[in-house]
Amino acid sequence: MSATGGTANFGIAVVANDKVLHWLLPFLESYSVTNAATPLYVIPFDDDNVSTRRAAELYGANWVDDEMTALDALAKRLYPLFPHHRRRLRKLQALALPLDRVIYLDVDTILFRDFRQVFDALRPGHVDFIIASTSDDYVYNKKRSSHAFLKGVTLFNDGFFLTSREIISISDFEQIVDADEKLFHSVRKRGMLFAQPLVNFVVHRMGLNLRQLAECVPHASNESFYKAEGVAMGAGGPVDWQGREIYFAHWAGAIAKPLRRSFDAAWLDYSKRAQLRMKPRMKA
Repeated sequence: MSATGGTANFGIAVVANDKVLHWLLPFLESYSVTNAATPLYVIPFDDDNVSTRRAAELYGANWVDDEMTALDALAKRLYPLFPHHRRRLRKLQALALPLDRVIYLDVDTILFRDFRQVFDALRPGHVDFIIASTSDDYVYNKKRSSHAFLKGVTLFNDGFFLTSREIISISDFEQIVDADEKLFHSVRKRGMLFAQPLVNFVVHRMGLNLRQLAECVPHASNESFYKAEGVAMGAGGPVDWQGREIYFAHWAGAIAKPLRRSFDAAWLDYSKRAQLRMKPRMKA
């Protein structure tokens, strides 16, 4: 059924805390401009979230108060030596929200276009899991070539994905870790990578039909990287070098504040507007 036709619940989810408030605020402002008609869920990264909760309330987002003990236990099991970084697996709580279709986005992102038609691209059994950008270097090590189910698969950045809890669930992650934990650790890329190798591994182990945005959304671009070149800013939003519509920009791996790249002016504008909106709340 169509997600935008009123026959299915759909929404957007992010994970945040006060440490990344400077990223969350421009994201929220861009959401309010482009996607306010779509429910937004803010999943707490940890308990450092006083300002994050205020921001979520201000922008009409749903605060996720779900119990995440089992998910945190799974993260601890996989990454016992990294108590802070393993909380990145909390993005998987998006799969437990009361939604039939969910888009998860990393918080260091701003949105440019209405995502409602993107939800319609999900077609269980044919298009199970939609991603934007690939990530060949940050998922597996060379041992993947020894396993048939990992040959020829698309390796992806998990900072954006669209799927359904009816297609893939937290329970699937738990079951696959129970069955293949040793195999996962043997093939996963190291180097402070946590959720991304796991999300890829489970999607690939389940044999889900994975597609990129441009394959299933008319006129959509797969471009989202903040260092993208050849981007033109139009009245309806940015387009890539082929004239295809860019839906969002992601500052994946950025270590400095946006300043002079293709999407940075938009980020800075959203940031300024969000801070002005938040000022009365911060004083209170």
